[in-house]
Amino acid sequence: MKQTDLDRLPLEPVSHNPAIQKKVMLRFGDLPHLTNFSQARFAPGQVAPAHAHADMCEVFFVESGRGEIEVNQQIYPLAAGGCVAVEQGEVHEVRNTGSKELVLTYFGIRV
Repeated sequence: MKQTDLDRLPLEPVSHNPAIQKKVMLRFGDLPHLTNFSQARFAPGQVAPAHAHADMCEVFFVESGRGEIEVNQQIYPLAAGGCVAVEQGEVHEVRNTGSKELVLTYFGIRV
Protein backbone atom coordinates (compact mmCIF):
# COMPACT_ATOMS: atom_id res chain seq x y z
CA MET A 1 0.00 0.00 0.00
CA LYS A 2 1.07 3.57 -0.68
CA GLN A 3 -0.66 6.59 0.85
CA THR A 4 -0.10 10.24 0.05
CA ASP A 5 -1.62 13.54 1.14
CA LEU A 6 -2.00 16.18 -1.57
CA ASP A 7 -1.57 18.99 0.98
CA ARG A 8 1.82 17.67 2.04
CA LEU A 9 3.34 17.07 -1.39
CA PRO A 10 5.87 19.50 -2.87
CA LEU A 11 5.15 21.44 -6.05
CA GLU A 12 7.07 20.33 -9.15
CA PRO A 13 7.18 21.76 -12.67
CA VAL A 14 5.16 20.08 -15.42
CA SER A 15 7.61 18.67 -17.97
CA HIS A 16 5.96 20.33 -20.98
CA ASN A 17 5.85 23.82 -19.36
CA PRO A 18 7.91 24.36 -16.19
CA ALA A 19 5.82 27.44 -15.28
CA ILE A 20 2.86 25.11 -14.58
CA GLN A 21 3.05 23.44 -11.18
CA LYS A 22 1.92 19.93 -10.25
CA LYS A 23 1.88 17.58 -7.28
CA VAL A 24 2.68 13.94 -7.98
CA MET A 25 0.70 11.50 -5.84
CA LEU A 26 1.99 8.31 -7.48
CA ARG A 27 5.02 7.82 -9.70
CA PHE A 28 6.25 5.31 -12.25
CA GLY A 29 6.96 2.05 -10.43
CA ASP A 30 4.40 2.59 -7.65
CA LEU A 31 1.78 0.48 -9.51
CA PRO A 32 2.04 -1.69 -12.61
CA HIS A 33 1.52 0.24 -15.86
CA LEU A 34 0.96 3.59 -14.07
CA THR A 35 3.35 6.33 -15.17
CA ASN A 36 2.03 8.98 -12.76
CA PHE A 37 -1.03 10.18 -10.86
CA SER A 38 -0.80 13.95 -10.49
CA GLN A 39 -2.67 17.20 -10.08
CA ALA A 40 -1.66 20.25 -12.14
CA ARG A 41 -2.76 23.84 -11.71
CA PHE A 42 -2.84 26.11 -14.77
CA ALA A 43 -3.05 29.86 -14.20
CA PRO A 44 -5.24 31.79 -16.67
CA GLY A 45 -3.55 31.73 -20.09
CA GLN A 46 -1.09 28.94 -19.27
CA VAL A 47 -0.55 26.23 -21.89
CA ALA A 48 1.03 22.79 -21.85
CA PRO A 49 2.23 22.81 -25.48
CA ALA A 50 1.35 20.16 -28.05
CA HIS A 51 3.05 16.82 -27.55
CA ALA A 52 2.40 13.09 -27.87
CA HIS A 53 3.47 10.05 -25.89
CA ALA A 54 4.69 7.01 -27.80
CA ASP A 55 4.48 4.74 -24.76
CA MET A 56 1.44 5.84 -22.75
CA CYS A 57 -2.17 7.02 -22.64
CA GLU A 58 -3.34 9.84 -20.36
CA VAL A 59 -6.63 10.52 -18.60
CA PHE A 60 -7.50 14.05 -17.47
CA PHE A 61 -10.24 14.91 -14.96
CA VAL A 62 -11.21 18.58 -14.57
CA GLU A 63 -11.47 19.42 -10.87
CA SER A 64 -12.23 23.11 -11.42
CA GLY A 65 -11.89 25.93 -13.90
CA ARG A 66 -12.35 26.07 -17.66
CA GLY A 67 -10.10 25.49 -20.60
CA GLU A 68 -9.69 23.40 -23.68
CA ILE A 69 -7.72 20.43 -24.87
CA GLU A 70 -6.70 20.08 -28.48
CA VAL A 71 -6.30 16.47 -29.59
CA ASN A 72 -5.07 15.81 -33.12
CA GLN A 73 -6.10 19.35 -34.18
CA GLN A 74 -9.65 19.01 -32.78
CA ILE A 75 -10.57 21.30 -29.86
CA TYR A 76 -12.65 20.03 -26.94
CA PRO A 77 -13.88 22.18 -24.02
CA LEU A 78 -12.75 21.44 -20.48
CA ALA A 79 -15.07 22.20 -17.55
CA ALA A 80 -15.40 20.97 -13.98
CA GLY A 81 -16.50 17.34 -13.84
CA GLY A 82 -15.31 16.56 -17.37
CA CYS A 83 -12.97 13.72 -18.25
CA VAL A 84 -10.84 13.25 -21.38
CA ALA A 85 -8.79 10.19 -22.33
CA VAL A 86 -5.91 10.71 -24.76
CA GLU A 87 -4.62 7.62 -26.49
CA GLN A 88 -1.03 6.65 -27.23
CA GLY A 89 0.44 8.79 -30.02
CA GLU A 90 -2.34 11.41 -30.05
CA VAL A 91 -0.96 14.95 -30.19
CA HIS A 92 -2.52 17.00 -27.39
CA GLU A 93 -2.26 20.48 -25.91
CA VAL A 94 -3.99 21.78 -22.77
CA ARG A 95 -4.90 25.46 -22.38
CA ASN A 96 -6.50 27.46 -19.61
CA THR A 97 -8.84 29.76 -21.53
CA GLY A 98 -10.75 30.86 -18.42
CA SER A 99 -10.25 33.67 -15.94
CA LYS A 100 -9.66 31.33 -12.97
CA GLU A 101 -7.21 28.55 -12.23
CA LEU A 102 -7.72 25.30 -14.19
CA VAL A 103 -7.11 22.27 -11.95
CA LEU A 104 -6.57 18.90 -13.64
CA THR A 105 -6.09 15.58 -11.92
CA TYR A 106 -4.55 13.11 -14.36
CA PHE A 107 -2.78 9.82 -14.74
CA GLY A 108 -0.79 8.00 -17.38
CA ILE A 109 -0.91 4.33 -18.30
CA ARG A 110 2.08 2.72 -19.99
CA VAL A 111 1.14 0.64 -23.03
